[in-house]
Amino acid sequence: MRIALIHALRHSPPPIEAAFARLWPGATLMNLLDDSLSADLARDGAITPAMTERFLTLSRYAVGTGADAILFTCSAFGPCIEACAAELAPMPVLKPNEAMVAEAAAMGGRIGLLATFAPTLDSMPPEFPENVVIVPKLAEGALDALNRGDVETHDRLAAEAARDLIDCDAIALAQFSLARAAPLVTAATGKPVLTTPDSAVRALKARLKA
Repeated sequence: MRIALIHALRHSPPPIEAAFARLWPGATLMNLLDDSLSADLARDGAITPAMTERFLTLSRYAVGTGADAILFTCSAFGPCIEACAAELAPMPVLKPNEAMVAEAAAMGGRIGLLATFAPTLDSMPPEFPENVVIVPKLAEGALDALNRGDVETHDRLAAEAARDLIDCDAIALAQFSLARAAPLVTAATGKPVLTTPDSAVRALKARLKA
C-alpha cells in the first residue's frame, strides 16, 4: 500500500514515519510538504478559499503518484481536508486527528487537548462528539523551541503545560510534532496519552486491509 503524507509543518514527517515503522512497517510512504501553509494561516488568522485550493492541488498530485490513501498531518486545516476527502471519495483521506478523535470518543469523559499551534485549539474541538468534554491547553513557546531545533525545551514545555490538565481522564496531543513529548506528558500527569500519529496509522491500516 502506498500512503501519501501531506504536511504543513516541517516537523511532522519524523513522528508519523516513526509510527508507521512501529505499527505498519510494510506500508510504502511518500511525503509532500508545504510549510508556508501553516505560516500563512498564522498570518491570516483564518482558512481562505485559496488555502483550500492549495490542499486540493496537493491531494491531486498525490493521487497522480499512485497513492492508495492520503493522510494529512496538519490539524488546523480541517475544512480544507474535508474538501479533499469529498473530491477524492471513496479513496481514504484522513484528517490527522480523525482517528484520535474516534479513540477519545470511545473513552468519553474529560479529554485534555494539548497543542503547540494556537489555531488548532479553535479548529479541532468541534470535531469531538458531545460525549467528550474538551479542556484546551496551549503549550506556549514549545513550537518556537522546536523551530529553533531545541527539542528538549519543546518536550519540557509540553509536559509543564500538561500539568494543567491533570484533572482530565486522558490527554490528546493535537500536533503530530507533539508525539515526541508523549513520554514526558505521561510522566508529568499519570494520565493516558493519545497521539495523532499512532491513532492515524492504526485507523489507516484497518481501513486499507479491510
